[in-house]
Amino acid sequence: MPYFSGFSLTNESYLFNAFIDKSQYSVSGFSYGAIGALKYVLNELDKGNRIDRLQLLSPAFFQTKNIKFKKLQLMGYRKNKDIYLKQFLKSCFTPYERKIVQTADNTIEELEELLLYEWDREDLQKVLNKGVVIEVYLGGKDAIIDVEEAKVFFINYATLTYIKDANHFLQTK
Repeated sequence: MPYFSGFSLTNESYLFNAFIDKSQYSVSGFSYGAIGALKYVLNELDKGNRIDRLQLLSPAFFQTKNIKFKKLQLMGYRKNKDIYLKQFLKSCFTPYERKIVQTADNTIEELEELLLYEWDREDLQKVLNKGVVIEVYLGGKDAIIDVEEAKVFFINYATLTYIKDANHFLQTK
């Protein structure tokens, strides 16, 4: 079961044990990792490989944010990467206690991909047409992504689990 980590993270999948299907035919991705998970599934399906489930945990969804927001994020990262990442992680856990997560090397190019990525309806439909179940998990108190717009976008392609009091890491306390 491939799992794709969020931006600047590694080994954080333990935070999602309550949600992740550990079947060998399931693929999961958290936040930025949801983009990688979708790309992986599309590639595997093109090769004729079996995938039963795609789980998108707080998928990075910034396509409704304006360019000014995206430029400010990139500018903050370029100005001081360490401060940017510290604030980013704090926002991921807001409003709850921060859990232990391991950080990984990251690049401005990865942040650009995260901010500029646009979910493609045709890609999601292709996955569905191959018989793959898509599950999307969103937290109502997520301070990172545009949750309301993500709900509207994904509802037509996925089983949507909306956790009213959850943050970006889907924590409720």
